[in-house]
Amino acid sequence: MSTVHVVLPGDIDDPLHPSGGNAYDREVCTGLAALGWSVREHPVAGSWPHPEPESRAGLATTFAGLPDGAVVLLDGLVALAAPTQTAVASERLRVVVLAHMVGPDEDAPAERVALLSAAGVVTTSAWTRDQLVERHALPAERVHVAEPGAHHAEATVGSEAGGRLLCVGPISRAKGHDVLLEALADVADLPWTCTCVGPLDRDPVLVGTLRDRVEQLGLTDRVTLTGALPDLSEQYADTDLLVHPTRAEAYGMVVTEALAHAVPVLASDVGGVPLALGHAESHRPGMLVPPGDPHALAEALRLWLDDADTRARLRSAAGARRRELTPWRETVTRVAQVLSEVADGPRSP
Repeated sequence: MSTVHVVLPGDIDDPLHPSGGNAYDREVCTGLAALGWSVREHPVAGSWPHPEPESRAGLATTFAGLPDGAVVLLDGLVALAAPTQTAVASERLRVVVLAHMVGPDEDAPAERVALLSAAGVVTTSAWTRDQLVERHALPAERVHVAEPGAHHAEATVGSEAGGRLLCVGPISRAKGHDVLLEALADVADLPWTCTCVGPLDRDPVLVGTLRDRVEQLGLTDRVTLTGALPDLSEQYADTDLLVHPTRAEAYGMVVTEALAHAVPVLASDVGGVPLALGHAESHRPGMLVPPGDPHALAEALRLWLDDADTRARLRSAAGARRRELTPWRETVTRVAQVLSEVADGPRSP
């Protein structure tokens, strides 16, 4: 039986702090065990990717406790925030970094140290892979793609008017909730409601600003901020359109999660989102607009709400795309292949 030590952010299973990265990590750990791997998890406490010094020390202690030559799957949030510890560990361990995203420009030097020291890198989208290879001149053969999978879900039956809108993600500037509010104000003459699901503690100042703006725009009866929810099944069952106005996204698991329920998507044309949205029978199961552009978002919302033919076309494409989504077992199999290759190869590049 092969053994892999998975080093994870300490909040991986915290229901109040859900994230695509945590969900991916959990699926991979569960899936590897189902494939026969001995999976030994090592959650590391800390506010990753901005940990306290003691958190980096705790990571170093975790690495020190692993046997020489051990195969380690290291979450990218941790690796990026602790490049020195990652590089030192890579000298005697077979480290594979799981890169969920491309770090901000100011973190590029740290990211380079962590990735160049690793024996392999797994990215969650081809877009992320290409960005990292170009940014750091990484050997292309050491950077692999394992796109997130999706669980089969019951198809949602949309309402006739299509006005049940859903936005999923932590309330933050990066996710574009401010853009969403301005766009919604522009279509206030049409019938709709919008439920925003996601943690409210990432940027409390922004949350307060958004709540004030909702009141100023007269949308208090139409826009709801629920906070984090452990299960979105009920929300998707009562949704006509997922709106994802993000300013940056390496992939966008929320996009495929919506499509798994046959819910069309209106999203920003940024990063790996177009890859996640995909096509079905040559048609997109949604619409893409420029990021940070409330006018373009409002125009797309108006088209969706005003035009029954558009709704029918996108719903049909979403239903077809639902049937084509990659299952998680394929994602996990790809990760397992990379781990096996690293286990049989040299410890470090």
